[in-house]
Amino acid sequence: PKVTVLRIADVDDGGNVWAVPERWEAEGVPPPRLRVRERKRGALGVGERILARTEEAGNGWIAHPMKVLAPASEQVLGVLREEAGRLWLTGVDKRERREFAVADAGGAAPGDLVLAELAGKPPKIAARVVQKLGDPFAARSFSLIAIHKLGIPDVFSQEALDEAERVSKLPLGEGREDLRDLPIVAIDPEDARDHDDAVWAEADDDPSNAGGWKAIVAIADVSFYVRPKSEVDREARRRGNSVYFPDRVVPMLLEILSAEVCSLKEGADRAALACHLRIGKDGSLKSWRFTRAVVRIAANLAYEEAQAIIDASSPPVLREGSGEGGASFDPAKSQEAPPPTPPVDGRGDMLSVLQPLWACWHALAKARDARAPLDLDLPERRVVLDEQGRIMSVSPRERLDAHRLIEDYMIAANVAAAKALEAKKAPVMYRIHEPPSREKLAALKEYLETFDVPFALGQVVRPATFNHIIERIGDADFRPQVMEQILRTQTQAYYAPGNHGHFGLSLGSYAHFTSPIRRYADLLVHRSLVSAYGLGEVGLPADDAANMESVGEIISRLERRAMEAERDTTDRYVAAFLSERVGQVMDVRITGVTNFG
Repeated sequence: PKVTVLRIADVDDGGNVWAVPERWEAEGVPPPRLRVRERKRGALGVGERILARTEEAGNGWIAHPMKVLAPASEQVLGVLREEAGRLWLTGVDKRERREFAVADAGGAAPGDLVLAELAGKPPKIAARVVQKLGDPFAARSFSLIAIHKLGIPDVFSQEALDEAERVSKLPLGEGREDLRDLPIVAIDPEDARDHDDAVWAEADDDPSNAGGWKAIVAIADVSFYVRPKSEVDREARRRGNSVYFPDRVVPMLLEILSAEVCSLKEGADRAALACHLRIGKDGSLKSWRFTRAVVRIAANLAYEEAQAIIDASSPPVLREGSGEGGASFDPAKSQEAPPPTPPVDGRGDMLSVLQPLWACWHALAKARDARAPLDLDLPERRVVLDEQGRIMSVSPRERLDAHRLIEDYMIAANVAAAKALEAKKAPVMYRIHEPPSREKLAALKEYLETFDVPFALGQVVRPATFNHIIERIGDADFRPQVMEQILRTQTQAYYAPGNHGHFGLSLGSYAHFTSPIRRYADLLVHRSLVSAYGLGEVGLPADDAANMESVGEIISRLERRAMEAERDTTDRYVAAFLSERVGQVMDVRITGVTNFG
């Protein structure tokens, strides 16, 4: 509104006053910061409330105070320290360079991590502790710091809790395709807290697809339980996605849904949205269809467990190019196609279930290699904690063929979802990754010149362009640095209803469909499929269909917030791990140089 109530959030070192709206109801969108034009310099302090007239100016907003209202407060997360018998609050945000005198410690002691309110005018801004969070160097505090610092909602309303309890008791409903006789398996990380997806494949007996495959990617039918405009839906939309930390997960959905009723658990009947794929022997997608189904997962396997079963097969057959990632079943080197998989009693013979999955994946991998997506071997860091939350190790995650297999099945289902919606001219929330900008490419060229690696700016840039650079470098010791620089050259992926393709995957149409338990974008795609193909009464609401652009902006912003929280927390864990090894000599690699710090 043109006239609104604002709260003074900051007064910077230059005396500029910044405010935010006291009430902000755009779910998932951070409130704007408005620069306040004071009539008398220094009249306003942090925490004060004003009635102001607002106007847009350039890329920002300006507020003209009309009236000063009753004072309020701004919250800061920080650590208490004592100096000369007085307590000071040091913020955990590295961008906050100031310290604040503590007027009320609220029972907290020096060294405690606290949440405090700020009030007053410069230079007399004081802090009052409102919540004691504990030891800032305790491992389990690191995620709390990120949660509070970035404002990630981590508590569900009582209304949402009550509603989730009610919907969790819903019967699966009539008219679902019964897939319980198929040995569908879920392959996930060993420490997975929820199971969105499961897969099955067998040789296609249709002569028109000789040498090809039939596959099913079964995805948790979250849209059946999370109805538009419900309290559970509002909470999910506020979060945008689940946030994963080494010691906890802040889920998008309440635990009774994310870890129980929606999660595809071994031996339990579960509601699923099934993507049926016919895959050619060259890995091309011949056709697809979507159904609402009931599934009974034959097994929840860890990646390592599935890989070990394949590796133990006699003889293990390496797929060409699989490297050290483990053995892969290759039908071309054993038989034309394995026989149809028999039903599995309990866990039964997992090898007979996994071999066709690996064989079908061999075809999908051929298609992937043909389109040459961006291939950067940059393993993520894995922080392992003991039961007390202490850091046991920090190491790169091992990447197996089992990881690649699931990744390729999920990509195939995501492509099918996008194309299925396009066929019906239905709304699509695309996952978009645009090509790098010329400025980024010029910076990469300059960087590569330091290693005498040529890079021409005039060429048409494709993912294969970057892959060729890496191949040219070979096993040079600077290979990881170049891959990291290539990663920095890429644009950030985002969600939007206008299709601009996915550069990194070399795909023309791509949407996220396979993780509705942890991503709101996938839930929107599910709802659109339900509406487009008449799979149920509750699909995509008309207002969401009409406002996909703004919804995409919101969930993209929330995704970036989650990524920042996860990255910051992992960095703190790594720093804490190294702090206990002062004096030890380690092999390290310099990843950047700054002129300060």
